[in-house]
Amino acid sequence: MDYFAIILAVVFIAYVSLWRPRKDALLSAFLALLVVILAASMILFPEPSFKAAERGLTVWWNIVLPALLPFFIAAELLMGMGVVHLVGVLMEPLMRPLFNVPGAGAFVLAMGIASGYPLGAALSARLKDDKLATKTEAERLMCFCNTSDPLFMTGAVAVGMFRRADLAGVIIAAHYLSGLTIGICMRFWRREEHRKQLKAETQMHKQLDPPLTRAFRAMRQAQREANKSLGELLGESVKRSVDTLLIVLGFMVLFSVIFEILTLAGATDYISRMISKAVPESLLPRSLHQSVVSGLFEITIGTSLASQADAPLIARVAVCSGIIAWSGLSVHAQVAAVIQPSGLSIRPYSITRFGQAVLAAIYTVLIMRIDGPRWALPAFQPVLAETSWFHSLGASTKACICWILLMGAAALVLAAGDRLKRAWNNRR
Repeated sequence: MDYFAIILAVVFIAYVSLWRPRKDALLSAFLALLVVILAASMILFPEPSFKAAERGLTVWWNIVLPALLPFFIAAELLMGMGVVHLVGVLMEPLMRPLFNVPGAGAFVLAMGIASGYPLGAALSARLKDDKLATKTEAERLMCFCNTSDPLFMTGAVAVGMFRRADLAGVIIAAHYLSGLTIGICMRFWRREEHRKQLKAETQMHKQLDPPLTRAFRAMRQAQREANKSLGELLGESVKRSVDTLLIVLGFMVLFSVIFEILTLAGATDYISRMISKAVPESLLPRSLHQSVVSGLFEITIGTSLASQADAPLIARVAVCSGIIAWSGLSVHAQVAAVIQPSGLSIRPYSITRFGQAVLAAIYTVLIMRIDGPRWALPAFQPVLAETSWFHSLGASTKACICWILLMGAAALVLAAGDRLKRAWNNRR
């Protein structure tokens, strides 16, 4: 038991070290020792480590790369061409009252919802780098904009794991409702820092220029400052996107190996026994403990185990929703890697992820209890066609285009509403 407690302490300290880099010699020596232990474990267990790494690479190639690549490239292009500045001016009246973030946050929210981890965090950091958001605003954004994508929740979890297409709406609704709840709650975090900025923005919105004029002027100003051709922007966009996706690949492979080593060492079983002592059986069935432990590290393994557990359907779906919202330590490490060069802290993200996991599970139970008899019916098992890599790439590209068009339409509607309001006030 002491051996397993030491393993848990090591994992916890390594995770907390992501929150804030420290320079003291003791922690540096400890982290170096941790790396040595990890390398030695790979040597002692070569075949399981290789299979785990291969599994992580396969998931990245078949799911993550085709799902994220179009969104990364499109997002980089739109930011380089100043379209985000245009959207920021038009969406300010919506994003500031709801979430206390700049209007450009609507772009991050739309792309994060449509694409999945870790694009929302990466774009939040880009807004901070481009001075479109402050450090606090960027940290608020990544807490509720870095979400799972609908394709994973629908195709992989609802249809692929549960074999019930009707569960997709429940999982998606619980996930995004919990994320928006976190976003509204985060609007009060460090609110005092932005009183002067809010006053300046209020004065700006009182200008006589129509919102479309101000938005177009902001886009042209951003294009003049960038002063890059389309070829340069395209090359930089592809390079940045591929670099970020390679970082994601590295963390997926690494954490797949770490989880396999911890499983072989018996640490996951020990955590499961701890959960059984801390959480009542009526709240979390014992058969779901292993899936919760797996989901703590990796989202795909955790949701797969939860879907196959011997437990009531409502409990299995609630645990899956919680695991998807938590996203796993692998995604946390990916987020830390993409935001730390911008000076953002992962601490608020980690804390809000836990809160969103709890909220997602609660929302799932509430939604499913509204129509309880429906979930007692036999499982719907659709006939699944083989999904190719290019099919996934095409689906994500279509989703990217649709979300960009929807975001543009929403911005135009807000601009038209603001113009009508001004005309009505002038008539009075």
